[in-house]
Amino acid sequence: MYYSNKPDHYVERPAVIEEIRDAIRGIHPITKPNQPKPTAWQLKHPKKEINGSEPEFIIKRAGKWLRDGAKLPEPKMLFDRFWFEGELCIMFADTNSGKSVLAVQIGDSISKGEPIAPLQMTAAPCGVLYIDYELSDKQFQQRYCTKNNWNYKFSNKFCRAVTNPQANKMYKFSTYQQYLENEIENSLLIAKAKVLIIDNITCLNYDAHHATGALNLVRSLQTIKAKYNISILVLAHTPKRNPVKPITKNDLQGSKMLINFCDSAFAIGESQTQPGIRYLKQIKQRSTKQHYGPENICLGKIEKSGNFLRFNFDGYDLETAHLQRNNEKYRETVEAKVMALSKQGMSIRRIAVELNLSASTVNRVIKRVNY
Repeated sequence: MYYSNKPDHYVERPAVIEEIRDAIRGIHPITKPNQPKPTAWQLKHPKKEINGSEPEFIIKRAGKWLRDGAKLPEPKMLFDRFWFEGELCIMFADTNSGKSVLAVQIGDSISKGEPIAPLQMTAAPCGVLYIDYELSDKQFQQRYCTKNNWNYKFSNKFCRAVTNPQANKMYKFSTYQQYLENEIENSLLIAKAKVLIIDNITCLNYDAHHATGALNLVRSLQTIKAKYNISILVLAHTPKRNPVKPITKNDLQGSKMLINFCDSAFAIGESQTQPGIRYLKQIKQRSTKQHYGPENICLGKIEKSGNFLRFNFDGYDLETAHLQRNNEKYRETVEAKVMALSKQGMSIRRIAVELNLSASTVNRVIKRVNY
């Protein structure tokens, strides 16, 4: 309460003013001196934060989550069982394996509502924003144009974005990540997109090789996904891997936390027995059972049909049928690579990382050759 300039009259201070004054003085309503204990109703209906910020957690009884979930529609397939609506999905592969080719093809498919045969798509057509950190304008044009400049007809719902060298808003933000998140959100609104494709993850500058950076990156993307009710596909690389072994989540370049926190993931592998053949393999899935696992990989080949560079999928097979045989020829190839790098002055540890081998294997090869 406070007194006005009239001695015989007082005015009761509004409750919100009292709360602000108490907050400034560091007095919490429950610990305020001579403050009665909160009632059961007050505990059940706590007051919102006076600064209007939202709490970190949304709390409901488990049964309420089930009832609310039952009201939501079943997620539709954006790219067969590899990627569903509402998911943050990671597609990873080695350099020059066709990640960008497939990503643009998927974006084109979604924007038109036309599946990539023989794979399925049950989602309705929607706006797609493709953020391209990989191709120059000319490289993109050459992929989707014939020699006589007959351009491919993309849907008006498909938008491509590249970095603007004249952008000057970064100084308004405390970190590059905050600036980038803001620009991605603005771009989604401008493009009216419900699907976001980012090519590729390393350009987001989150230091995803470490657990903290990976966690911050995925949390940021998950926040954008939930805020705008969109689906996100992020492209990533694999380090040089052993072609004898099947593809696993350990082949994703960077922290394994990326796989742990995303909703789904799939990889593009290259056949070691049939040159030119590539295959898709599910690595993680939450919305469905594994369908395209090691016993049923999806085979395809990159071809340019007229003015559109694309994957043509045809058939399924065992992954083991497309792995390099661990024979004498392979051992000789590995040995030659190890010794070539060793002669360049590389340490055993660096050679192991470069060739995706164990340090003990590299050490044995060097000893066997030198002695």
